[in-house]
Amino acid sequence: MATVPGQLIWEIVKKNNSSLVKQFGNGTASIRFSKEPNNLCNLHSFKHSGLANKKTVTIQPGKDQTVLVATTKTKKQNKPASSLNKSIMKKEFHRMAKTVTNQVGDNYYRPDLQKAALARLSAVNRSLKVAKSGIKKKNRQ
Repeated sequence: MATVPGQLIWEIVKKNNSSLVKQFGNGTASIRFSKEPNNLCNLHSFKHSGLANKKTVTIQPGKDQTVLVATTKTKKQNKPASSLNKSIMKKEFHRMAKTVTNQVGDNYYRPDLQKAALARLSAVNRSLKVAKSGIKKKNRQ
């Protein structure tokens, strides 16, 4: 089965698709966001598109205070069920950041998405932290 080039997919999808969200910005300029999977910044552009690119990165919260990092296997494009390399991380933040940097940037996978991946990791990690219910008063008796 022949694969379709990413540029052709982007030309088909860029004007209208089900995951496109249009917002009005300053004046008449509109901002376009995207709800598609494997899109780190949720921006509607070819660089961040999860549909048009062969190599994508996803960072999501997992179960029990974990972070799920998934990258796309480039050889398995026609098999969606087995097309992701998933890794679950339960470490401290600086170790998770080093792992994401190694997977995304240092292995020449998608070095242009390294900063966006670290920003998404920071946001997901911040959302997983449980807020304290209040200040506990010390018993001074």
